Amino acid sequence: MTHIVRYARDGEIRAGVRADDGLVHPLPLPLAELMRLSLADLRELVERALTEPSDGPAEPLAPVEGRMEVWAAGVTYRRSRQARMTESAAAADVYERVYDAPRPELFFKSVAWRVVGDGGTVAVRADSTVDVPEPELALVLNTHGEIVGYTVCDDMSSRTIEGENPLYLPQAKIYLGGCAVGPAIRPVWEVADPYALPIRMTIRRDGAVAWSGEADTGQLNRRLDDLAGYLFAADVFPDGAVLATGTCLVPDLPFTLVGGDVVEIEIGEIGTLTNDVVRGLAPMLESLEGTLR
Repeated sequence: MTHIVRYARDGEIRAGVRADDGLVHPLPLPLAELMRLSLADLRELVERALTEPSDGPAEPLAPVEGRMEVWAAGVTYRRSRQARMTESAAAADVYERVYDAPRPELFFKSVAWRVVGDGGTVAVRADSTVDVPEPELALVLNTHGEIVGYTVCDDMSSRTIEGENPLYLPQAKIYLGGCAVGPAIRPVWEVADPYALPIRMTIRRDGAVAWSGEADTGQLNRRLDDLAGYLFAADVFPDGAVLATGTCLVPDLPFTLVGGDVVEIEIGEIGTLTNDVVRGLAPMLESLEGTLR
């Protein structure tokens, strides 16, 4: 099992391939430039890198950079449809219709510099009372719209704000600490069936399990290539994009995250993303001290 990773070494950010033994073999281009290659050319570079000397072990950084963007699809699983209808009773028919419509719901989630990686801190908004993580399989897309890999995304969401009015979706979804991606990119050619991946989420509070659940990508109501096609239908992504494909695990109301929680999302064959939770902008900024420029 190999992963494409982004990591720091000798004062610079590099891209590399992490092999089964945990050693990272450097790639000749940064991640953003790798996303400009065709799938065939990227695969050739990755396989060649594995035959070259390694940089040793390395802690992965969030696998996004440059002009990469994170987008997300909504209401792609029946569980997500039910949750959105429950929290937005006044507009429940909106979510009912989009679940079966030919065109999916797609929305912007984050620019690269806002994305938190594995081991980083995510936040819930201080002006919301019900907030949840949303574990999602994410597609890594090159600038040509090809799926080149998969990663894990936590699409943090304010159920309070979105439930008030669907037009508040950007405020419920897009804020500092609202998006975590990682820990790395699993190459698409190594995943035999992306529709048969188990997804597990555990939320720990004060050392105990506060919530846990599991599902799988077989419950997805959309085709992955269709989601990518709609994203690229009328837009360009010079450094590629990450597209989260929707959630199949939503804690029942009135469960909410609180500061101090730890969220762990595991997707079989892809990886495990773990993040601490804080509440409000000030503690989120404190967690990023020295990293924002």
